[in-house]
Amino acid sequence: MDLFDLTGKIALVTGGTRGIGRMMARGLLEAGARVYISSRKADACAAAERELKEFGQVTAVPADLSTEAECLRLATELTAREEELHVLVNNAGATWGSPIEEFPASAWDKVVDLNLKSPFFLTRALLPLLEAAGTHDDPARVINVGSIDGIRVPPLPTYSYSASKAGVHQLTRVLARELGPRHITVNAVAPGPFESKMMAATLEAFGDVISETAPLRRIGRPDDMAGIAVYLASRAGAYVTGAVIPVDGGISIVG
Repeated sequence: MDLFDLTGKIALVTGGTRGIGRMMARGLLEAGARVYISSRKADACAAAERELKEFGQVTAVPADLSTEAECLRLATELTAREEELHVLVNNAGATWGSPIEEFPASAWDKVVDLNLKSPFFLTRALLPLLEAAGTHDDPARVINVGSIDGIRVPPLPTYSYSASKAGVHQLTRVLARELGPRHITVNAVAPGPFESKMMAATLEAFGDVISETAPLRRIGRPDDMAGIAVYLASRAGAYVTGAVIPVDGGISIVG
């Protein structure tokens, strides 16, 4: 169905070498988009590029998006290669867990810089390319990756992570109102548990319990994340903006 066809579209997925970002990148590629992925590690970028090429045209660009300077550099590099950008997925993120008495200031800075500040700085830096791609009937798309831990109170002591993701959700709403008249939609996806490096320790310890208590009785699969990315990036999602969409098997509605 051409409702979900992304042929001719150009996308950038940050943190696209593994986990949720890789799932989204694969989905966009399979739908026909040309996809750029970024990660701070050059070797991870090279490996992911090789592996994702079976699904479509993909280019990896290393970038440490925890600083505004690197956000600007990535935007400059993309601008040198492309005249427009149809889809920006702000997925790069970090987490930290520690008891409240021991939670360090450095953990707040590390997590907030990457999870909350970089989506703003990168989106701002890429506005010219997004505006060049967007039209009244087919806007450019910004997809921010939040978390169900920004909706509910998380079970683990990840103070900076949950606060940063709640901030991402509100930033999404603010930018949606600001950028809608400029033919850019802004939405957030709030994933539940998916198999990823970030979630590995949690799933190893609590995976069975999470699956048993989730209304859909399982954790997320790659196709679940690929599907929401394609929906929001395609004509099917052209009239959706300012939304925060849980993709969590119903976990956030049961606490």
